[in-house]
Order: sequence, then C-alpha cells, then structure tokens
Amino acid sequence: MAVMKLIHVGFGNIVNAGKIIAIVSPDSAPVRRLVSQAKSDGRTIDATQGRKTKSVIVMENDRIVLSALLPETIRGRAVAESEPEQDEE
Repeated sequence: MAVMKLIHVGFGNIVNAGKIIAIVSPDSAPVRRLVSQAKSDGRTIDATQGRKTKSVIVMENDRIVLSALLPETIRGRAVAESEPEQDEE
C-alpha cells in the first residue's frame, strides 16, 4: 500500500505532497492570471486564513492552493518529509 506524504501549509492546513506540481511566488503576472482564472472556475483552495498570499501551490488535480507561508518554507517541509529517517548508531 502506498504511503501518502502530507505537508503542513499553514494554519492547520495540510496537502498531499505527492500531488504537488509546483510551489511558486504569487508576484508574477502569469501566476496572478492563473490564480484569477482558478478562482473564477472554483478550483482555488484558500489556506491563508485571511492573510497575504505568499505562495501558490499547483496540484495535479488542477487545483490551486493559496498559502500564507513562503515557497521556501513549504519546499523545506516537502523535502524533510521525503527524506528517509536515519537511525543513530
């Protein structure tokens, strides 16, 4: 059975790390258009809890997750989750 890796994206919200395509900053015009289109189509999941969006997570299922955490923070959590634990000897 496959193990589903989950990462915390802020304020108690969690996403499936295996379904993430990209984690990007919301500052560029193309990303703003992507978010705007996703909002109008109802494909956006807002995990910011009313705070400023600092990262946009593009998922495999054509969903867009908005997070108040920096992309570097989410990347660090995703990398930490994917590394196998090593036993201390």
